[in-house]
Amino acid sequence: MISEPLFRITYSFRLSETEVVSFDLAFDPTMRLLCDQPHPPPDWTRLGQHQCVACPLTPEQAPHCPAALNLAPLVSNFEHLLSHDEIFLEVITEERKISQQTTIQRAVSSLMGLLMAASDCPRTRFFKPMARFHLPLASEEETIYRAAATYMLTQYFRNRQGRQPDFALDGLNEIYRNIQEVNSAMAKRLRGVTKSDSSVNAIILLDMYAKAMPYAIKQALEELAYLFSEDPPSITGGAP
Repeated sequence: MISEPLFRITYSFRLSETEVVSFDLAFDPTMRLLCDQPHPPPDWTRLGQHQCVACPLTPEQAPHCPAALNLAPLVSNFEHLLSHDEIFLEVITEERKISQQTTIQRAVSSLMGLLMAASDCPRTRFFKPMARFHLPLASEEETIYRAAATYMLTQYFRNRQGRQPDFALDGLNEIYRNIQEVNSAMAKRLRGVTKSDSSVNAIILLDMYAKAMPYAIKQALEELAYLFSEDPPSITGGAP
């Protein structure tokens, strides 16, 4: 039985004047996607089909890859499109509506990132808070800022729990190295089942961000340091 959702996000892809594909996504309080899985699940979603080398799951725990299961309904909808086809994307959350003319690969990549974060894949668990505050079509700079902020907030809660925090961001680099492996394995799965390049290139676009992260995080944060050059006002001092 599917529990009551915490909130919803709707992705609408206007592919032509007469064709619109929409995904009305519901999430529980833990940012797990609430949906009925396809029966039977596609063969390419089996855990052993291009399983990540360091995947901690076993077929007994999860017969099918959790991230692949979340992507299955998405992949089947864009078989007839090429990655650079122009579409109009509209994303509606409870807080706002975002719309933009973009390429199918960029739009699909944005939704893929959300769906994988909202799966039961242990490697994508870190991204659930980012999924809660999802930013469609985020730039590389925005992604770096959000990832670093999410990681630092994680360290704050670790510190509160009496655990050793990592303010040097070493663990964030490790997270993105693991995500590279997830993306690579997912691309292999998709190459075997899709006729067009839209889904594969969407994963490759996600992977480009993941590959850039370990090298770009500290440099990009240094470039943003000017925004934090002054100490924030104290509670007694008041806001400017």
